Amino acid sequence: MAAVLACGPEAALSHRSAAALWGFGKEHPAYVEVSVRRSSESRIRGIRCHRRPSLPSSEITTRRGIPVTQPVRTFLDLVSVNGPRDLERAINEADKLDVIDADELRSALDDHAGELGVRPLRRILDKDTFRLSDDELERLFRPLATAAGLPVPLTKHVVNEFEVDFYWPDLRLVVETDGWRYHRTPSAQSRDALRFQTHVANGLTPLRFSHHQVKYEPRHVRTILEQTAAHLRARRLSKFAPPRFGGS
Repeated sequence: MAAVLACGPEAALSHRSAAALWGFGKEHPAYVEVSVRRSSESRIRGIRCHRRPSLPSSEITTRRGIPVTQPVRTFLDLVSVNGPRDLERAINEADKLDVIDADELRSALDDHAGELGVRPLRRILDKDTFRLSDDELERLFRPLATAAGLPVPLTKHVVNEFEVDFYWPDLRLVVETDGWRYHRTPSAQSRDALRFQTHVANGLTPLRFSHHQVKYEPRHVRTILEQTAAHLRARRLSKFAPPRFGGS
């Protein structure tokens, strides 16, 4: 607030400082970032002042009593100071905090066509490539598993020397979901193959669901879980069923 007041009327936190106030980013360690909706030559130590006379007043709000850029504007500003991975992390954090989710942000960009920052954000938000954080994937996946009739799984459990996302020991079922950890390099692909092969060799049934399936195709995920669980339960019952003896 001191930084905003020091920059005078129509000033607001922006960029990394705005993201920090919203809760989905970190401030620069050396200065506070403020946008001013007027021409100004003032220079204040510890403050990076962005002079933006064209910044609409509609893109400024208050949080905890402090003027700050709206979430969409904050993300557009972050493109100029953060890399893709940090932006992806910020989007996931904003979603988790109920500030704005990826779908809302993607839709809001339609109102900013042609502005700097829109194209990079669209690439990051592409439905086929955007990755949820592991925590967010778990939050979305758990209800699907419950709806499919599965009991509460073990999570982040080590199975066959691999940490797996979800594990049902009674069914010997392993499920992996593709979060940030699976931006696949050739070595990661080889390790994924080894993981799958090792689980199968040890009598487990491994399943993998992509981010896109968990987020946008929940019915498909639920159906696969239901069918797989039914098959595994039937196999387990047949294994322990008493033998039948024929007679004349």
